[in-house]
Amino acid sequence: MNFSIYQSSRIGGRKYNQDRVAFAYTSEALLLVLADGMGGHLHGEIAAQTAIHMYMQAFAQVAHPRVAEPVAFLQDVMQFAHDTILKYAADHQLPSNPGTTCVAALVQDSQIHWAHAGDSRLYILRNRELLPLTHDHSLVQQWADWGIIAQDEVRVHPDRNKITNCLGGVPTMFFSESPPPLPVQQNDLLLLCSDGLWGPMDDAGMAAALDSGSPLPAALDKMISEAILRDGPGADNTTALAARIGDGEEDHATAEVVCTVLDYR
Repeated sequence: MNFSIYQSSRIGGRKYNQDRVAFAYTSEALLLVLADGMGGHLHGEIAAQTAIHMYMQAFAQVAHPRVAEPVAFLQDVMQFAHDTILKYAADHQLPSNPGTTCVAALVQDSQIHWAHAGDSRLYILRNRELLPLTHDHSLVQQWADWGIIAQDEVRVHPDRNKITNCLGGVPTMFFSESPPPLPVQQNDLLLLCSDGLWGPMDDAGMAAALDSGSPLPAALDKMISEAILRDGPGADNTTALAARIGDGEEDHATAEVVCTVLDYR
């Protein structure tokens, strides 16, 4: 498969970085995963890391070199990660369950499949327009859906961090959402990001940054820096992964599964 890819995470103004991000690929499949550990829950970073590692391990086991059932894979691994987080909390007698959002995208057979829980987002930049592929599981998004607030208020509302679905957290409230797949077009750019990025930025600003003509690492790092600057001294952890798919990108032919988890040390 031909693609270029870059992932980055910044701590912002917080004491700890609870975001996690990773990707894995074979010659015929590309998996992208991002998780945002919930700061209001004990051990949010462990929940996020669990989600990332579950996906990396499962992909390495089943991608030979393709994933046979993409939708079932994305949903089953997320459910397994949720159950694993709950077991961790029980085994360690934690006073509350760790929680994390998660978004995962799988590209293979010229299609993009994805699943998510919470408010970490997946976008696609196509024909210079940035289109959201996920729909936030959050209180303010529900209000916007019901017409109580305008969609533009979701980014800036003081309750925007109150999510209604996550891995871990409340055991019976978890679910993963997987819309129908989307056909891949040449030069599509996929962006996975935590709310630390999409909150301070607007879609037009993110599209302009990604479509600036700069190399992908420079464009993504500049966008993350701008989000942190806009968010101020208490800026959230800010994490993103971008992958451009197209014949003009690097050929990642490989005989084995390759996994790359961002190093947070």
